[in-house]
Amino acid sequence: MYYSSGNYEAFARPRKPDTANKKTAWFIGAGLAALAGAAFLIRDGHMAGKRITILERLMLPGGALDGAKQREKGYVIRGGREMEDHFECLWDLFRSIPSLEVEDASVLDEFYWLNKDDPNYSLQRATVNRGQDAHTDGLFGLTGNAQRELIAIFLANPRDLEKKRVDEVFGQDLLNSSFWLYWRTMFAFEEWHSALEMKLYLHRFIHHIGGLPDFSALKFTKYNQFESLVLPLCNWLTRQGVIFKFGVEVTDVDFEIRPGYKQATRINYKRDGDSGGIDVCTDDLVFVTIGSLTENSDIGDHHTPATLIEGPAPAWDLWRRIAAKSAAFGRPDVFGGSIHATKWESATITTLDTRIPEYIRKIAKRDPFSGKVVTGGIVTVKDSSWLLSWTVNRQPHFKNQPKDQIIVWLYSLFVNKLGDFVKKPMQDCTGAEVTQEWLYHLGVPVAEIPQLAETGARTVPVMMPYVTSLFMPRQAGDRPDVVPKGAANFAFIGQFAESAERDCVFTTEYSVRTAMEAAYTLLNIERGVPQVFNSTYDVRRILAAIARLRDSKEMQIEPAFLRQLLLEAVESPGLGGLLGGHQVISD
Repeated sequence: MYYSSGNYEAFARPRKPDTANKKTAWFIGAGLAALAGAAFLIRDGHMAGKRITILERLMLPGGALDGAKQREKGYVIRGGREMEDHFECLWDLFRSIPSLEVEDASVLDEFYWLNKDDPNYSLQRATVNRGQDAHTDGLFGLTGNAQRELIAIFLANPRDLEKKRVDEVFGQDLLNSSFWLYWRTMFAFEEWHSALEMKLYLHRFIHHIGGLPDFSALKFTKYNQFESLVLPLCNWLTRQGVIFKFGVEVTDVDFEIRPGYKQATRINYKRDGDSGGIDVCTDDLVFVTIGSLTENSDIGDHHTPATLIEGPAPAWDLWRRIAAKSAAFGRPDVFGGSIHATKWESATITTLDTRIPEYIRKIAKRDPFSGKVVTGGIVTVKDSSWLLSWTVNRQPHFKNQPKDQIIVWLYSLFVNKLGDFVKKPMQDCTGAEVTQEWLYHLGVPVAEIPQLAETGARTVPVMMPYVTSLFMPRQAGDRPDVVPKGAANFAFIGQFAESAERDCVFTTEYSVRTAMEAAYTLLNIERGVPQVFNSTYDVRRILAAIARLRDSKEMQIEPAFLRQLLLEAVESPGLGGLLGGHQVISD
């Protein structure tokens, strides 16, 4: 497996590997990583779909990419995924998956046309005082000291940031800035999360720094991601003959381990209360999804709070059993061992009363029933004690959604704090109480809130104990390599596998990248895995980011003679135009 860039590799079709006809593949888990891995084995490895089996404990595929209407409870989505132009592996995959909506088009075509015709951007990123504009004005508000801290983490050696928290490298100037408000709510970073992951994000998305305040950097699917991404991908895999086995809980994987060699030998599972196993040899490729962001999610309803489940967690327990067999298999408790630090709660609100969309319209400054971009990303309630953020994507958000209803998704980073209206922690609130808190911050008259929340909406709260587990402070070796050294027939995929390329987690891209690396390595596919977009090495992108982080204020160079010397040194059209064009200096 190797990395590549450019059209030469992007458009090449690899030839069939010599061993493709005698290999079989077993995927543990049916999340995006597994679905993508199966697709790459078929498309690029020319493996017959009938030789691929996907084992899933739940009764449906998709993992964290969910979206459904639950009987009596209502519509529910646990989370949303933001996407951008340079998800190279994701778009490489979906260029080959036929759209379910548009004839003779791929999922990528459909997505591309949608976002060309209806580009995403926010007209109000944050509110205060019950629905009033927070007047962040697209500015970051970074002091000189905060700017220096950001530059320092950008230039730091990654090893120097291992096991460090964000609040160990940033002071209060930065943590009180609008930059941190934008950043933490967009990516769900907490102050106790990994400084190393913060650095990776800065490098990965340096080209989108300017788009943080208005989300112009982002692109979204037409519907929820289950219907927009998972269904067409599963439909294609099924037509290729891939075998899906649901209700199968893989409990362990056995290995033969000796110096310089590791081989998966057996997959152990439970199904319908019975234990079983699948013996595997070197011609059986085993792809193991380790960890889970949405493990033990609990779904409440309009009159029932979601429960924080701290008991057995099958996905994490599987990784713990595997990790006990070799130091090369990672340290799961670094990520999944501190529920109090990794939990937060989301909620899906379905509006039933026509008065509520009018409050949405006032803040979004768009018609929520238009079928086009509404909020353009999350609206953060800056003065919310829960630090509540909410969003309305293009409607309908579900294909079968009634035309007079709006689906709203919200989440809070501080689920233990008392609400501003409800006076309860979010984690103790029913769906109706979550709705009350949201309506309060929309500016609904206080006297109307209880009744409107009770009869004007149906809200489904979801508690997720491990949702930010991948952001916990870590060091080298905590995540196993996608294909560990000496591995003969197995790979780890998903958010907790360590890609050899400098990418960052909590993205659809990362899941697909690990799957592509795994499939290309184990089947020896003769095509490069796309590199991460190299914006972090592009001086133009860096200068543009620096200018935005300074709120477009030019650098002050004193004394005057030194400033004049610098201006003379950069008089050439190339360098002078570069610095001036990005508002770094002016004469």
